[in-house]
Amino acid sequence: MIGIFLTGAFIISGWLLYNRNIFVNYALLAIFMALLLVFGLYEFNHINIRELEFFNPDALGVLLLVALCVVAIPVLFHGYRYIEIHNVDETPKSRGLFFGSMVMLIAACSVVYLSGHIAVTWIFIEITTLSASALIYHHRNLRALEGVWKYVFICAISITFVYIGILFLSLSLKDAGIDDMSFESLYTNASKLNPFWLKLAFLFIFTGFTAKLGLVPMYTAGIDAKDKAPAPAGALLASVLMNAGFVSIYRMYAVMSHTPLKHWANTVMIVAALLSIFVATVYMTRIKNIKRMFAYSGIEHMGLVVLGLAAGGIGVYAAILHIILHALIKPSLFLQYNQIYWVYQSKSIYDVGDYFKYNKVGAIVVFLGFISATAMPPSGLFISEFLIFQSLFEAHNILILIVVLVLLTMIIWGFGSNIFKLLFIPPISIDEAKIPKISSWESLTQFVLLGLAVYLAYNPPMIFVNLLQEAVKLIA
Repeated sequence: MIGIFLTGAFIISGWLLYNRNIFVNYALLAIFMALLLVFGLYEFNHINIRELEFFNPDALGVLLLVALCVVAIPVLFHGYRYIEIHNVDETPKSRGLFFGSMVMLIAACSVVYLSGHIAVTWIFIEITTLSASALIYHHRNLRALEGVWKYVFICAISITFVYIGILFLSLSLKDAGIDDMSFESLYTNASKLNPFWLKLAFLFIFTGFTAKLGLVPMYTAGIDAKDKAPAPAGALLASVLMNAGFVSIYRMYAVMSHTPLKHWANTVMIVAALLSIFVATVYMTRIKNIKRMFAYSGIEHMGLVVLGLAAGGIGVYAAILHIILHALIKPSLFLQYNQIYWVYQSKSIYDVGDYFKYNKVGAIVVFLGFISATAMPPSGLFISEFLIFQSLFEAHNILILIVVLVLLTMIIWGFGSNIFKLLFIPPISIDEAKIPKISSWESLTQFVLLGLAVYLAYNPPMIFVNLLQEAVKLIA
């Protein structure tokens, strides 16, 4: 099925790039959405059945693929609304490039989730860079050009780091007399690998994939990308692409967890996670750009996810739950940003305000999104964050726990001050006669995503819990 899905995605993406007919354009998107849903359903029903030698849809990959399918529906819908309603300067060429790149990004992330070979993961991660770059440069202005060059430059360095890490890993395998670089082979033979080369491999691979996960040191690539890209594209970059970085790091960390180097790897990850939360705190308490604020919120959450992995125990379960819930919550904020910008024509917090007056339903989404993103009850992230804190406590990392709690408190203050300015304080200057009337239906998909995150956290279906537990076994 992976072969059929990839072939179909490449054909549809290429057709979208050269097609100029609007009816054909959206017909192709509908076909791709149907193909993606069939693909997700097929893999859900064929877990752990190897495909095309290099792909193994395990529990973690299937969970992330299902989350992608859920997110892709509203993202493609709002992509259509953005092109046809919110951005009147679109041309048939720019429309085709936008949707063709979006299809390729979704397809590449889907394959990364199911990849059973580190080299295949590396290849499709690079495809996500190329497709995301086209989305970042969509507006074709100087700021977009600056954003895309930063993104390409940093991702080029990161992907080189991963490649060097793979070379070190191959040296470790060579010393053990192994020529198979599949993840299954790495898990089985982890204890035979040369510790020196394995350390170097993990350090380079982990550092490289932080560009996609949104973690120190390569986090800057994603910040500019989410800011400069159109909001529907930003929703993908802030969710499914970060998940691609997570699954790549998770599988490499699983190799380390089968060796005596696990404690050393935990130390590396804890340092990166704490620095990420600190960086998010510094910017979240100072930043006045709404989209960048949403982007830095993601850095905070990825730091928490990696802390959960490093703490072990229930933290691994919580980390996977957290990444899935975050993938549902963060797109709702980016998709709502479309309406915010439509009202104020600005992304600066200084130019917005009294959003409840101009778009009541959208303002409720922003308020609920703020509660969800800051993990305040009844946010679904409250459950996963509580479990991550519990794992830190059980691992006797009390000092780390206290530092994280202080930093998160500061983040809530910085995030909240800007959100409440947007919602309740009247803007300094605005021509109310030019404010468009926004249909309440525009916000329906965001309510669904936020509600689904609450449901999965507080009343998860047994099949969902079983998949989470199965994914944890890779490390535990």
